[in-house]
Amino acid sequence: MSVPTAPSMKDVAALAGVSLGTVSNVLNRPQVVTEATRTRVLAAIDELGFVRNDSARQLRAGRSRTLAYVVLDVANPFFTDVERGVTDVADEHDLAVFLCNSAQDPRRQSRLLDLLEQQRVEGVLITPVDADDPGLERLAGRGTPVVVVDGTWPGHCSVSVDDVLGGDLAITHLLENGHRRIAFVGGPTSLRQVADRLEGARQAMTRGGANPEDLVVLETETLDVAHGRHAGSRLAGLPARRRPTAAFCANDLLALGLLQEATRLGIRVPEDLAIVGYDDIEFADAAAVPLSSVAQPRHLLGRTATELLLEEARSGASHQHRQVSYPPELVVRASTRITRN
Repeated sequence: MSVPTAPSMKDVAALAGVSLGTVSNVLNRPQVVTEATRTRVLAAIDELGFVRNDSARQLRAGRSRTLAYVVLDVANPFFTDVERGVTDVADEHDLAVFLCNSAQDPRRQSRLLDLLEQQRVEGVLITPVDADDPGLERLAGRGTPVVVVDGTWPGHCSVSVDDVLGGDLAITHLLENGHRRIAFVGGPTSLRQVADRLEGARQAMTRGGANPEDLVVLETETLDVAHGRHAGSRLAGLPARRRPTAAFCANDLLALGLLQEATRLGIRVPEDLAIVGYDDIEFADAAAVPLSSVAQPRHLLGRTATELLLEEARSGASHQHRQVSYPPELVVRASTRITRN
């Protein structure tokens, strides 16, 4: 039994009674073909079910009509919200988007960058595990535009949120509500976002007159719900005199895990433990105790980064790299008390 083959341009030309060049013109330069001929060729395409294969044309052009977004953790709704902004702009320019997951693994990030270079994507958006990965510079140096999302990259385009300010907002809010011993939950601190949020937390403690040693840092391996639950167990195991009355988590997934563990252990939120998250994903508001969170403009991050990427891809040597930064906002909900008796 023979395997059916996809119809080719040659098949279309034969059915329509025209040359290969005429079929090519209908596909690529329809304005140079008469309406009658164009109608005949399009009818043949429809009858045969012909689908153009852009691979060869893209190889000649040196790029494809695809973008890639490499995220830290595809399970984190923050990144899927950013990706919606990316896709909105890509759709406006008739481009496809590859969503790639580094899973917070530097080696996996390096492999993805190599694969994307081989695919000759038009550009790469990335929230890097390691901004010092030589693959980033190599990719950019060979002519593939690269924009860092939710971070900075000196000498290149980036779109970020002021995470130092975000950490400051969270701790200032807790201090204003009477908390003095506060936990910071997040990690690894090698991630720029985590380090900046911790820096902002320490900055607020100092400015608020609190003892810097009363910021209890619980570093986690990754930024997910499971490690938030583990942090909750660690907090509960501290002696009562050293146990924080509030926690600032480096993202909402950690905060949700911490909330789950607190509930399991009978720790009341916010009466016994106030919790602030970061990112303000939809699940933050939908939690059993709605979470206070530092909000990032997720959709706007994706849109702006993609616009910068296409600007670089299409302006060539005249492109001027830009670093765009947005301010975060604190959203107060039931997980932090408004007043403290």
